[in-house]
This record gives sequence, structure tokens and C-alpha cells, in this order.
Amino acid sequence: MNLHKLIFTNNACYKAGRRITPKGIMVHSTGANNPWLKRYVGPDDGLLGKNQYNNHWNQPMDREVCVHAFIGKLAEGTVATYQTLPWDRRGWHAGGSANDTHISFEICEDDLTDADYLDKVYHEAVDLCVYLCGLYGLTEQDIICHCEGHDLGIASNHADVLHWWPKHGKNMDTFRAAVKDKLGGSAPDTPMEPERPGDKIKGGDLVAITGTKYYGGQTIPAWVRKQKWYVHEVSGDRAVINKNESGTNAIMSPVRVSDLAPAGSAAVTYRVHTVVKGDTLWGIAEKYLGSGVRYKEIKTLNGLDSDTIYSGQKLKIPS
Repeated sequence: MNLHKLIFTNNACYKAGRRITPKGIMVHSTGANNPWLKRYVGPDDGLLGKNQYNNHWNQPMDREVCVHAFIGKLAEGTVATYQTLPWDRRGWHAGGSANDTHISFEICEDDLTDADYLDKVYHEAVDLCVYLCGLYGLTEQDIICHCEGHDLGIASNHADVLHWWPKHGKNMDTFRAAVKDKLGGSAPDTPMEPERPGDKIKGGDLVAITGTKYYGGQTIPAWVRKQKWYVHEVSGDRAVINKNESGTNAIMSPVRVSDLAPAGSAAVTYRVHTVVKGDTLWGIAEKYLGSGVRYKEIKTLNGLDSDTIYSGQKLKIPS
């Protein structure tokens, strides 16, 4: 999930200040051919792009409308989610009693023909619902669309999202099934696991010796262990150290790479989280780091190119 926050503090709904205890989630779509988030979310934060008509919803309006989030395109085309109300603030979205019970979000529609766009916003919406279910103890059975809300007598007579999704083989049943598939309990955290800087040693590095034995098993003399050495070559877990830092000694001795550390560094210890169904990078960051916004730190530390994670994957958690 690519989640951002821009709360509509200038919308009268936010200013009304009424709160709810969320009992469900209602999925909406905008009913207009405009997939760009900037149409509804503003002002521009550097990612949304400029709305030349300045008709976003974060301002006084002549009608009572406001939802908790929007899903659509950023200026550069990536699909993202923007939270626009606190999740427990009463929204103006359903035209019925669902305003008192349901968190709401709008998906920005295009012309309803682009299957690739729908697939991206659909899966972003799945991740958002998984995240919200985790926050409020909900299940997939607590998720409905506006159209279903009308059938239940808690929302006005709108067709969204069932005028759109079935054109591409999707509906609310497939959506709830996708959310159910990603929901799951948390697996126990694995013990603290050290990352050894020695794992990154290469020829030419200046290193300190952290072990006590040469590669062949002989004891490394204390005078050698007290000095810093340049690495001559590395092959697997075998490294050959050559000259000391001052250049006064040359020993050409093999040691284990795992017994070396870059000069001036020490082993770094990270918590490790084992991914289970329902986990998102945002949720993991919120659990360990106190804020979902810090999920990019987890991506960087683990060398992830996307937000996709899978069950059983082990992720190092930044300190």
C-alpha cells in the first residue's frame, strides 16, 4: 500500500468534529472520468500535482461531502492512497446511517475501460481494507460498497462500485475474498539477529579482526588482532589479509570473512519480523517504528524494489 496523509482540515466535515466507533468499511468510486488524485485531494504536496481549477475537497464547499481516503493516481502516474480524515471521524459519504458506523474511501474512476488501472486500484483498496481491519478488529464480512449499503437500507441509491468492477471480472465477493486471503495473525518475531559487516568485505578494504583463529585453525597472535589490515583478496568466506594500516607489516594470512569487520565498525543487530498473511510494510512500520510513514526505511534496509512482501519472508527492522 502506498499510503499518504493529507487531512481535510478545511472541509466542514472535519470541522464538525463528530467521531464514530468504526463497525465497517464502505467502498465508493467517484462517478467521474478523472483518475487523478489532485482532482479531490489538495493542495499539492509535491506528489499530487497542481489542480488548475482548485476544486479539491479540502476547502469550504456548497455540499456536504467528505470521505476518509481516496485512491487514484499521483502526478507521475503511480497509484496511491491518501487518508483525508482521521479514521474515527464521522464522514459524509453514505447519505444514510452508514455515516455513523463506516469508514469510507473513494476510488477515482477513469472511463471504466482500462483493466490495468482497475487492477492497480483494486489491489490498493484490498491492502487498505486489510490495514483498516487490523486497526479496528474488522473482517472481510464488514466491508460493503455503496450499492450494497443501499440494499441494506443504510446508504443512498448509488451504483458504485458494481457499475464498474464487473466489466473486468471483479465484484465485491471477489474483493472480500482477496481481503480474507491477506488477513492473518502475526507470527512470533524471530530472535534478534546480527548482521555482520564482514559479510560485505571485499579486496582493498581496511578491516579489524574480530575472531581469534586463522582460516586453517591456528590462533591469531594478539599483536595481529590489535592492528588493522588491508584485504588482499576474498573468495567465499576466505579472505587474505596483507599489509597493516601503517604498511610496516605484511603477513598474507587467510582468515574467515565472518571474522572481519570494516575498520571502525562493529556488528549491527536488527530485530527480524517474519511476514504472515495480512502484513503490509505500512503495518509493520507502525508496529515496530511507531509510524507507518517509516515503511520506506524497512524497504531500504532490506533492498526491496516494491511494496510487495510474502508470507515467510524475513525483514530486518531498523533500529
